[in-house]
Amino acid sequence: MASIESVRRSLVLRRRPDGEPRGEDFALVEDPIPVPGAGEVLTRTILLSIDPYMRGRISGRASYSPPVAIGGVMTGETVGEVLASGDAGFVPGDIVVGSRGWQTHSLSPAAVLAKVDQHAAPLGAWLGVLGMPGTTAYSGMKDIGRPKAGETAVISAASGAVGSVAGQLAKRAGCRVVGIAGGPDKCLWVQEALGFDDCVDHRSGDLESALRQACPNGIDVYFENVGGFMQEVVFGLLNAHARVVMCGMIAQYNAAEFPSGPNLGFVVGKRVRIEGLIVADKPERFAEWRALAAPWLRDGSLLHRQTIIDGLENAPEALRQVLRGGNFGKMLVRVG
Repeated sequence: MASIESVRRSLVLRRRPDGEPRGEDFALVEDPIPVPGAGEVLTRTILLSIDPYMRGRISGRASYSPPVAIGGVMTGETVGEVLASGDAGFVPGDIVVGSRGWQTHSLSPAAVLAKVDQHAAPLGAWLGVLGMPGTTAYSGMKDIGRPKAGETAVISAASGAVGSVAGQLAKRAGCRVVGIAGGPDKCLWVQEALGFDDCVDHRSGDLESALRQACPNGIDVYFENVGGFMQEVVFGLLNAHARVVMCGMIAQYNAAEFPSGPNLGFVVGKRVRIEGLIVADKPERFAEWRALAAPWLRDGSLLHRQTIIDGLENAPEALRQVLRGGNFGKMLVRVG
């Protein structure tokens, strides 16, 4: 076996999972560290982002993005250090975000990379609050949710990387913000640290009664990250002209077949706006959000939290935890 300095370690998809993904669905392979050609950049992975959308990439179902091929390197956003460059815009030592893959080294087109100021924010923030999850929350609220002062906004998975930012944006807009999270520790953080007006523990008992009590004036904006029974309960409390941001449905990602959804006939009478959100549809939102959010992060008015697991080989377990709700905030794998 070659030394660690001369090989790249990658996790490839060995088979499509049946239900919850497991370690044996992936294989650890090694190959020589590549040399960048013209317009390419070689990076050493420091942090790997683990996100719920990854379950869809390994299912084989038709979706908005092609699935990972059997034998292909598992996809995922990373922060890494430039080791070698075939592009004048990047030099060794630069810290970049945008390279992809569950691997120790990535060869990427320079066009997909962006330099980050490692002194402006912790490196993990560029994969979380300043990265795809934070931008997703911003785009969803700006383009679909459109929260207004005096309205009630409900955020599912409120302690997660997307939900925590979506709720803070609704608070800035003057809403009464109610989170839904799993467990008293998460609910306490959502209320005391993030400043939500209330947070309902969906594991504690009667979700419908608790949510009705927390939202006495109904719900005007719902940021959906979970689906399932939670969605059914929320939909019954939507006001006329409510807006529903359909960001994720983590409750059903491991299901062999999608469950039948609630009867949406009420959408007509209440004139509810329900719209799906794919953050990559508006790439301009990334730079827009970072410019807006970075000062808030520096002054402490925008909060975030991370769960970090060490070791590339533990990425499958990190994904399992995300799909189970076992993470607190953004899930990251420390690779190097």
